[in-house]
Amino acid sequence: MSPSQNSKLNAWVEEIRAMVQPDKVEWCDGSKAEYDRMLQILVEAGLATKLAKRPNSYLFRSDPSDVARVEDRTYISTKNKRDAGPTNNWIDPEQLKTTMRGLYNGCMKGRTMYVIPFSMGPIGSDIAKIGVQITDSAYVVANMHIMTRVGTRVLDILGANGQFIPCLHSVGKPLQPGQKDNGVWPCAPIEKKYIAHFPEENLIWSYGSGYGGNALLGKKCLALRIASAMAHKEGWMAEHMLILRLTNPEGRRFHIAAAFPSACGKTNLAMLQPPIKGWKAECLGDDIAWMKIKADGRLYAINPEAGFFGVAPGTSYKSNPMAMDSMKENAIFTNCVLTDDGDVWWEDMDKPCDHGIDWKGRDWKPGKEPGAHGNARFTAPAKQCPVICSDWENPEGVPIDIFIFGGRRTKVMPLVHQARSWDHGVFMGATAASEPTAAALDVSATLRRDPMAMLPFCGYNVGDYWQHWFEMGDRLGDKAPKIFYVNWFRKSDAGKFLWPGYGDNARVLKWMCERVEGKAGARETPLGFMPNPGDLDLTGLDIPKENLEQVLKVDNEAFKAEFADLDGWMAKIGEYLPERMKKQVAEYKSRF
Repeated sequence: MSPSQNSKLNAWVEEIRAMVQPDKVEWCDGSKAEYDRMLQILVEAGLATKLAKRPNSYLFRSDPSDVARVEDRTYISTKNKRDAGPTNNWIDPEQLKTTMRGLYNGCMKGRTMYVIPFSMGPIGSDIAKIGVQITDSAYVVANMHIMTRVGTRVLDILGANGQFIPCLHSVGKPLQPGQKDNGVWPCAPIEKKYIAHFPEENLIWSYGSGYGGNALLGKKCLALRIASAMAHKEGWMAEHMLILRLTNPEGRRFHIAAAFPSACGKTNLAMLQPPIKGWKAECLGDDIAWMKIKADGRLYAINPEAGFFGVAPGTSYKSNPMAMDSMKENAIFTNCVLTDDGDVWWEDMDKPCDHGIDWKGRDWKPGKEPGAHGNARFTAPAKQCPVICSDWENPEGVPIDIFIFGGRRTKVMPLVHQARSWDHGVFMGATAASEPTAAALDVSATLRRDPMAMLPFCGYNVGDYWQHWFEMGDRLGDKAPKIFYVNWFRKSDAGKFLWPGYGDNARVLKWMCERVEGKAGARETPLGFMPNPGDLDLTGLDIPKENLEQVLKVDNEAFKAEFADLDGWMAKIGEYLPERMKKQVAEYKSRF
């Protein structure tokens, strides 16, 4: 019996049930008893290991074909290919639905079909949205409990006529009578995996993967790909950004939203601890910001998520003590090492591990192969973060003062610069770049462009997305956040980092806040406004003078050498490139 009064939702659930043919249907209520029961089901299926060393925490191992987002199997499906734009994979909606209906037909035989009503954002916030995910994975139910607000309260808010975003997911592994998973992670082969978005209908269909953002459809699928398209239509912003509050010694609060591609220290910055006397930092979110212009003309942000789904390798008490404390209990770990004493371990953790079971379930000792997968993850409730802000669930959101873009560059790009104007800031975000990592497929490329860190997540034409940024700036006028660009990763010729990073990045943030107040100095460069060495608060920091000079240097010739790469990037956007972006490119070049 459905607990929902919403006839549209009930009809959709019945339509899917008839197609996927599960053994039974369960509506999720969001209770702790339900969460515990899901984990018990997963332990009994041999898919979860209860961790002896962490209260109420569990370890999972996925199939080696199901360990990360599958960008080449991810589609933006619109009637007109132009609307998906040049950076997304496109298939005609009817063609894609025909293919996927064939896969969905009977795909939940032998399994339970779970119906998960969830809110992205505090329940009842005017910035929040309601989704309903159908899935045959108890792992997904448990993770959605942590990552979103699940349960009957969501159905109450939805009522009889409320709007919701339908999200359909299946692992794509029906069970024959009497068959069980028996410890084998259920998923479909790579060529049958599809992560499909239909922005014209605000609809998500995912098939064949049980992992991360492919399966937790509130995360990248709804919170970014579908939400960015909705935001474009409705006049707000859905961005791949952390949200941070900084409070100065006088008690003035500054709210920062920052966009970085992966492996650029986003979660570390979100949970930053400033070493500067009298300054306090609090985390509001580590991954996604939804922002609307309110009655006072300012831009207000909420974190639509309720948890952290973080990369484990590299997270340690040195790099991010607050993240480590956030996952002490009530956490889910995927593809980490299981230690002999019943805890989890990964590379670049603070403590050594001499022996354990690796992410593939094999006996493991340190040596040739890493024990944890490079994209091993932790899922932990945001409320467990010791520096979570008291306003993180404020339905009104917080007013944004500063936008930061960044990338990972060992050369050329200095530590920080400020945009000359809003349009110049949009150009900075649109051209954000990192040097390719060994894990990237484009290692032959000099730079990997990732506009606003949204390249894999923009649910519509990227040219229209940039135009939307320009238009939001027009609406915000003099109340628009100030825009900055950072690079924490400059190295010396000897390969040593020139800037200490981690908590000391707060020194750069302090300069930004003082720029907002009109208190801090800056010099004008072709890139934008940059601090003079004396403008940064270096109290208690032992940094060689030459290192500071290097990270604040603008090498004109080095930037000129990248013009061809910049032109190539803009040419990729082609006919969809906004006129205002062309103007910014021309002005940027002329300044050099």
